[in-house]
Amino acid sequence: MSATADHAEERTLAERLGFQPEQVVQEIGYDDDVDQELREAIESVTGTELVDEDYDDVADAAVLWFRDEDGDLTDALVDATTYIEEGGAILLLTPKTGRDGYVEPSDISEAATTAGLSASKSVSVGKDWSGSRLVTPKAAKSKK
Repeated sequence: MSATADHAEERTLAERLGFQPEQVVQEIGYDDDVDQELREAIESVTGTELVDEDYDDVADAAVLWFRDEDGDLTDALVDATTYIEEGGAILLLTPKTGRDGYVEPSDISEAATTAGLSASKSVSVGKDWSGSRLVTPKAAKSKK
């Protein structure tokens, strides 16, 4: 039991964000500015490479890199929900305050609500990115 307790204290950011072994995680909005360490951490936890937007099956979770100039956030979130299984989470990653492409928290909240999602946690995921873990309300309620 103590090994489990020790392991819990050493959980990686990817684990704290809810990623689990053998999950298929679809990555949307990849560009050369993404946080490579986070990508590698997710792949390390899941044991699989991230799949891209052309993946033609349902994923367990999605990572959505979104910048202000990327278009409509609500549309991007609605599209992301079509890629994941019911109960799956979307990790929305946006540039931090003062960075190019910064998205206002109120815009994230409004877009998530409109897309039928709720934020379950917000975290700093590196020097340039902030993350919001978004889930469907049904999925949030079913996790007791």
